[in-house]
Amino acid sequence: MKALNIVPFVSVDNMMKLVLHLGIERVLTELAGYIEADFLRWESFDKTPRIASHSPVGVIELMPTSDGEMYGFKYVNGHPKNTREGLQTVTAFGVLADVDTGYPLLLTEMTILTALRTAAMSALAARHLAPRDARVMAMIGNGAQAEFQALAFKALCGIQEVRLYDIDPAATEKCVRNLSGSGLKVVACRSSEEAIEGAQIITTCTADKQYATILTDNMVGPGVHINAVGGDCPGKTELHRDILLRSTIFVEYPPQTRVEGEIQQLDPDHPVTELWQVIAGKAPGRTSASQITLFDSVGFAIEDFSALRYVHEQLKTLPFSEPLDMIADPDDPRDLYGMLLRAKAKAA
Repeated sequence: MKALNIVPFVSVDNMMKLVLHLGIERVLTELAGYIEADFLRWESFDKTPRIASHSPVGVIELMPTSDGEMYGFKYVNGHPKNTREGLQTVTAFGVLADVDTGYPLLLTEMTILTALRTAAMSALAARHLAPRDARVMAMIGNGAQAEFQALAFKALCGIQEVRLYDIDPAATEKCVRNLSGSGLKVVACRSSEEAIEGAQIITTCTADKQYATILTDNMVGPGVHINAVGGDCPGKTELHRDILLRSTIFVEYPPQTRVEGEIQQLDPDHPVTELWQVIAGKAPGRTSASQITLFDSVGFAIEDFSALRYVHEQLKTLPFSEPLDMIADPDDPRDLYGMLLRAKAKAA
């Protein structure tokens, strides 16, 4: 009988080894494939907005879902002030479990994995919504997520040039350095306006926990696709409201996005399209060359489920995990206390 008490644990070190072994662009592409496959069976999942605990300096969230066979959840925080203290803004870990027994199948770091799946999700959405000939992307906000976004758009959408801007020049310098040798033309810009010159795709990914205006209405011309990643909790936005009113808006899960996304600025009944419907061919995506499409990305639990499922599948053939004695497993399931006594006797 399989030792169900032993759970594969993927540490940060092993996650890096797994990603580097497979190749970052391959992982991004395959993650997008897993997400797309799960979005095609969207209706088979339990769905709920993430469970959030807010404080004046950040948020801690749980993101659960299940397809009836496996259950997954992610613990994730968002604390913009952490960067100033030498800490990550976002950290995460996740669990995948078997619904039939309730036993966990996988415990893994998800700080790196979340960055990968967020970028994969962005590029997947753009593949369905952006202009087909898009080759230039503006990347406004050059923090921890920026390189992943750039490489995902290269791998999935054929982006050839990324134009970078951040209010902190050091962040842009870091991004330029990290993307050297990636095959992308990388252009450091001095303003958001300069960054979006010639871009068919505009990605915003900033961290400030406030109503912000990273893009003003006059900056956005017809025909672009906007990938709004940074607005992801109540009171935190990046786009001027007038941009939203000119755009066709696509979201993951409306009950969550209306609270946390850019559309928290709009009336509760403002029309939006769920992205899974576009992927499944049940709703149109981009319908004209002049249309502004906006993916109001806040992240949803099914995407994390897909990422957990992907890692679980890779571990069937790759050695990048450690066995974790995680579940008490007495010889007699009814005798948990006896297990303690036997351990005491053995230690004596």
